[in-house]
Amino acid sequence: MTNLEATDQRLTPADALDKQERFDQIRGRIGLILGPLAFAIVLLAAGGLPWPQRALAAIFVLVILWWVSEAVPLSVTALLAIVLCVFMGVGDEHTVLGAFGNDTIFTFLGGFILARAMTVHGLDRRIALRLLSLPSVARSPIRTMIAFGGMAAAVSAFISNTATVAMLFPIGLGVVRAVSTISTEKGGQDLQRSRWATSLMLVIAYGASIGGLITPIGAPHQLIGRDLIEEQTGETINFFEWMMLFGPIVLVMFAVLCVVLLLLNKPEVSRLEGAEEYVASQRIALGKFSRGEANTCIAFVLAVVLWTAPGIASLILGDANELVITMNEHITEGVAAIFASTALFLLPLPRVGKSGRRMPTLTWQEAVKIDWGVILLFGAGTVIGSLSNKTGLAQTLGNGLSDALGVSSLVSVTILAALAALIISETTSNTASAGIVVPIVVPIAVAVGVDPLIPGLVATAAAGYGFMLPVSTPPNAIVYGSGMVPLTKMIRSGIVFDIVGVTLLVAGVLIMAPIVGL
Repeated sequence: MTNLEATDQRLTPADALDKQERFDQIRGRIGLILGPLAFAIVLLAAGGLPWPQRALAAIFVLVILWWVSEAVPLSVTALLAIVLCVFMGVGDEHTVLGAFGNDTIFTFLGGFILARAMTVHGLDRRIALRLLSLPSVARSPIRTMIAFGGMAAAVSAFISNTATVAMLFPIGLGVVRAVSTISTEKGGQDLQRSRWATSLMLVIAYGASIGGLITPIGAPHQLIGRDLIEEQTGETINFFEWMMLFGPIVLVMFAVLCVVLLLLNKPEVSRLEGAEEYVASQRIALGKFSRGEANTCIAFVLAVVLWTAPGIASLILGDANELVITMNEHITEGVAAIFASTALFLLPLPRVGKSGRRMPTLTWQEAVKIDWGVILLFGAGTVIGSLSNKTGLAQTLGNGLSDALGVSSLVSVTILAALAALIISETTSNTASAGIVVPIVVPIAVAVGVDPLIPGLVATAAAGYGFMLPVSTPPNAIVYGSGMVPLTKMIRSGIVFDIVGVTLLVAGVLIMAPIVGL
């Protein structure tokens, strides 16, 4: 073990949080100054552009710097961008504020409410513990690691990666502490400071980040990126097509992730004493399957059926079929999400109290705790993307950047898209990364005469990456705060998987897109 690794091993969760807070403060102070400065410079220096393009470029630069630096809350920056577009005459209020009537807004709302119900009733935790209780899983360090990673990937396909890790993290900590206590009592190693514990924490964080790619609702930045792509290209990617495209890629990525983590963090033990007993005790503590969990399952299944039905019908009957056309017009993803989430307020729980009052599966007081800030981010991203087309800034930007960067082929533009999204996502939120990169990448593709759909999809997917630093994603920060993940090991594992993951992503989309018909 190197001196640096030894120092990292002694970091407490408080130390980890302090380091991250100091980094965020410095980054925020710098961004707070650079944002308005760059805004003014663009307004003054871009005199050759028509006023709408010049004003929008200045707003876009301000938004990029403040989103990357998080100088002010992301949603506040989004609101500022929206009102600046109207105030500076880039677009009228109907055009700008009309972005919040987008179908994707309702997909966000419905999806967030469904995820909230799963958390409120503990359905996600029950699923995790049930999988861990499968024969021989919890007693093997390798199988336990793979099981946690698989659960993180599967659950995050429908719930945000942060919520997924927040649910699995305490279970993982409990397993590590239980087996570590037994190990030390028998004179063995403290497994809380082991390579196995490191790999377990990392697979939870990384598995959740890549698993969200399975469905378009798996992460907010994916819905934002997809909407920007559809806005700028006129092409649509439905729920089923997205799953067909990224599902196989995620499976390969997950297998490679497990191999990478095991090679870099080989477990010191071959058997975990006490893990099965801990999982069994946690399952007992959950009690019987509740009505709330059953109702949540009903609503969730309804959502999945409605989301996938138009795509499956199109695959079987063809796009020109009248039934398929009707389904695409009336069963949009937003409509499906609201239908399913509304069921949570209608399906009752058992009567409680002397009065026998019935409560719904989810109350509005519980539902309003969703992440409303993401909706504001989506609105701002859509506004900027739409206005960049209408003002001609997208074409100007695309032509200028394609000449400056020298990209000329589909492969080179796609690689550029992946690298740009990855680099930005290492230092800022995934949602902001998609809002920054996609409006830039798509015009570049158009300028060089290649199909912008593939680079746009790769940029959207790569915006969810960022495996190297604790500040890259909330899942990284959560597991780093456990004290079981030395910074050097996170950086080493993250760099390797960044390289491997982006390679798989670019190759996978280039191969799968023609097969899926995109």
